[in-house]
Amino acid sequence: MSPGRRAWRRFRRNRLGFWSLVLFSTMVVLSLFAEVLSTDKPLIVRYEGQTYFPVLRDYSEKTFGGDFETPADYLDPFIRERITQGSNWAVYAPNPYGPRTLNYFAKLPNPARPSAENIFGTDDRGRDLLAQLIYGFRVSVLFALALTAIGVVLGIATGAVQGYFGGKTDLAFQRFIEIWGSMPELYLLIIFSAIFAPSVALLLVLLSLFGWMGLSDYVRAEFLRNRQMDYVRAARALGVGNLRIMRRHILPNSMTPVVTFLPFRMSAAILALTSLDFLGLGVPPGTPSLGELLNQGKANLDAWWISLSTFGVLVLTLMLLTFMGDALRDALDPRKMDR
Repeated sequence: MSPGRRAWRRFRRNRLGFWSLVLFSTMVVLSLFAEVLSTDKPLIVRYEGQTYFPVLRDYSEKTFGGDFETPADYLDPFIRERITQGSNWAVYAPNPYGPRTLNYFAKLPNPARPSAENIFGTDDRGRDLLAQLIYGFRVSVLFALALTAIGVVLGIATGAVQGYFGGKTDLAFQRFIEIWGSMPELYLLIIFSAIFAPSVALLLVLLSLFGWMGLSDYVRAEFLRNRQMDYVRAARALGVGNLRIMRRHILPNSMTPVVTFLPFRMSAAILALTSLDFLGLGVPPGTPSLGELLNQGKANLDAWWISLSTFGVLVLTLMLLTFMGDALRDALDPRKMDR
């Protein structure tokens, strides 16, 4: 049996970690289809013998018997009655609200507590909280995946160069990392947020400039250890180039700390984005965000459902990633052999 299959078997044997992976993957996949699961537009409308797809394109109110050329508001009782009376029918999303939907026909003042109309309630602007959580979770996870991927690439590249060549190259990189790591990251974020318009891309670039240093140390240590192995010396004696030795021989045997720390790095990225959004330094205004919801919960202490639901989603996500990381660490630990 190959080492990869043995590691996967050990991972599956850890039930907590395995089912955490299944649940987390299911949540991520469902969030990718958020526009189908939570939207204020019907998925399909059959009106007077014709079929419409409002989820894919906008239709004016006149299309469904209204008086104006403006886009139809499908929460309007008049429009909803027109597209469901007689032989007409419509298929709505399981949660008929989008992340920016304002229900002007709500019966309760905002923020409204959980009800049959809004399962998780609404925030202080009247937006459905469940829709905010679905879209906010997707933004956080995709941002964490992108930030983790960039950090892994930069960390592996710098750590491999330091560990393989050593000497003055390693010394110069270490001094650079010490200087670069001492820069005040939060102050730089505040300065750049004041100069440039806030965006996810800008935030990703700024956090990527500092997110690679922790992983670089582990890769450097692995390369320093593995470069003295007999198979590396044999490859050098045969005239194999440095790049090929690093990529084909040393890197595959140095990936254990990289793979082990992936869930924990994702947790750190999600927490970083949530913290910055809470402080108002994160994603642009209007973008669904868990940090913004926590800030709303702080500003509206009587609306307990905002803080409780957001905190629950955040804690569940971080717990699943932590359980996955623990199981992955045990599965890749060479000291834990199969029975």
